[in-house]
Amino acid sequence: MTETMLLDPVQVLVASDQPLQVGSAALFEDDRLIALGEEARQRAAERGVSGHNRAQQLLAPCLVDPHSSLPSPFTGSGETLKTLINSAGRAGYGQLALLPNGESERDSPERLKGFQPSDCDLKIHLWGSFTHHGEGERLSLHADLLEAGAIGLSAGEQMPSANLIDRALLLGEMDGAPVLIAPNDSNLGGDGMIREGVETLRAGWPADPTISETLPMGQLLELQRRHSNRKLVLMNLSTAAGVEMLSHATSSPLATVSWWHLVQDRSSQPAEATHWFVTPSIGGQRDRWALIQALGEGKINAVAVHGIPLDDEECLLPPDQRPKGLSGHHLVLPTLWQHLVVDLNWSVNQLWQALSFGPARLLGQEEERLSIGSNRWLLFDPDQIWDQTRAASQAPRAANQPWLGMRMRGQVVSCGLRIPTNQVD
Repeated sequence: MTETMLLDPVQVLVASDQPLQVGSAALFEDDRLIALGEEARQRAAERGVSGHNRAQQLLAPCLVDPHSSLPSPFTGSGETLKTLINSAGRAGYGQLALLPNGESERDSPERLKGFQPSDCDLKIHLWGSFTHHGEGERLSLHADLLEAGAIGLSAGEQMPSANLIDRALLLGEMDGAPVLIAPNDSNLGGDGMIREGVETLRAGWPADPTISETLPMGQLLELQRRHSNRKLVLMNLSTAAGVEMLSHATSSPLATVSWWHLVQDRSSQPAEATHWFVTPSIGGQRDRWALIQALGEGKINAVAVHGIPLDDEECLLPPDQRPKGLSGHHLVLPTLWQHLVVDLNWSVNQLWQALSFGPARLLGQEEERLSIGSNRWLLFDPDQIWDQTRAASQAPRAANQPWLGMRMRGQVVSCGLRIPTNQVD
């Protein structure tokens, strides 16, 4: 948007503590929100500005991704920080938190530098590595990492030993910062590629047993009980059994869920679909419905994109050799809108709690909100039809995007954030 524009009528969600406003109005000047409601109409009339009917569209705060990976942020032919900022920002994300794995593990303060472009409004947060070199054997310098600006500490996709976590929580150098741990034991999972079940056997893929999540989760729940003053976060809860354990915990940690586990299960993909292969493994319908219910009830606090970009060469590898994961910040809001708002009658407030307000609180950040004079807003059209291709303006560069070549419904049609062409040299 440029100059002055009035959207009237338009649906407006201002903040987590305010209801959705239907048939409201919004006035913008050079991408900054300058008035809402009747004040917007009055000021537009004074300026002779006519309104644009956007009754089906939603003006709302920016989204927040609590964790994604970016292995090669500054080099390489695949996704870089520059391209990720472009695709995620255009998709309405105002904050991204990157896991510490990359070309060099972010386990020391000097490795946290150079990630925030000065002329960009999308905020880049960095998780510091929980262990030295990310090897899970000895602790990194937690206090130094947090002092240098790390948003919290993360051990990546696999859980370190319970003894090491216990020692770190007892030392308490993280104070109130979040500690992101995946309840995932690769030794228990073995070579499993899909969560155990009938569909897995029929497809012929190696099965990942449920205990690869539930056994480490039991340890994490006990650690949270022992260290109730620490902010432990379970990364990517994925099973109904895990949800049940969380529900009965006496001192519940925070938890995230990957958006992919809310929309897909092993019964809804053909046997050859490589998008099945993510960490943690995709489960069955019962797992997916349990995750959705826990998210709606607030037992799970945030939806993560958990993007893991792969390049073209990596995607050509056989399924048992290629890295697991998928990408697509631009797919999350449209897909969850269809599955949760349209199909399950979730409110807009509930969806934004999962995609924006909850993730911000989990990261210890102020919630996103629509503020007068601010450009931190997105405009979403749930009826917009578009083709999912890698050439689309909002598409990431990663090769492992789901639904390529398919027609999609719902899109962020505008976002006020400054997203420069050359974010990173």
